[in-house]
Amino acid sequence: MPKSVKTGLFWLLVVAICLYALFPFYYAIITSLRPPADIFTVNYFPGKPTTDNYVGIFKEQNFAVNIFNSLLVSGAVTLISLGLGVTAAYALGRIQFAGRGLLLTTILSVSMFPQVAVLSGMYELVRVMGLYNTPGAMIFSDLLFTLPFTVWVLTTFVKGLPKEIEEAAIVDGATPLIIIRRVFLPLLAPAMVTTGLLAFIGAWNEFLFALTFTIDSNERTVPVAIAFISGATKYDLPWGRIMAASVTVTLPLIVLVLIFQRKIVAGLTAGAVKG
Repeated sequence: MPKSVKTGLFWLLVVAICLYALFPFYYAIITSLRPPADIFTVNYFPGKPTTDNYVGIFKEQNFAVNIFNSLLVSGAVTLISLGLGVTAAYALGRIQFAGRGLLLTTILSVSMFPQVAVLSGMYELVRVMGLYNTPGAMIFSDLLFTLPFTVWVLTTFVKGLPKEIEEAAIVDGATPLIIIRRVFLPLLAPAMVTTGLLAFIGAWNEFLFALTFTIDSNERTVPVAIAFISGATKYDLPWGRIMAASVTVTLPLIVLVLIFQRKIVAGLTAGAVKG
């Protein structure tokens, strides 16, 4: 097969994959820009675009408060996961002690449980701790899945760092905290950005815990707030506003990925080539 034909087929496949991946988001955007009367008209272009749906979710749905709640929960989960994950990764990756392998396996297995399997137990913990209907309930429950993943990934990266760097720091009199702060943190920056962004996205999109542990609309995060957007009747859903809300909550994630894309690629490929 000629090289030009292979190149053409390759780019045709790339275009097809991009269309398949991006078309739902594109259709959500044009749907969010349509007036209610045009929602069910099949049209792949917005026609006469309007921002009424975006104005409506912030003016009538109190959506700004829900976005703030999601930012608070996701930011706290990310910072706590990274803070605890780095120190735990240093201990698990550098300190030799009995049962280390079993402990790592246990940490990873915790994140494999489906949310519904631990929902009742988490509900009792949240209720006893007095966190029900507060952002603390979502932060506490989201850490159950983001923290084990963060610890496991960062431990893998710590194991891949040369021991000579740590030994040189110890010779210079550095304590473990100084080694973590001044030696490991700069080297782990790509891995921390990658795992931190994944933890942020996981907490941002989490639905089941946020639905179960909140009852007040002012305490809900964006996924639950979108689910509660309703029309005059249950058969008259405002799809334009639902799409506008979906686009609005997706944009911060896109911005974060674009800002940290180089760090993300470096974190995903670090350790792939050795020597």
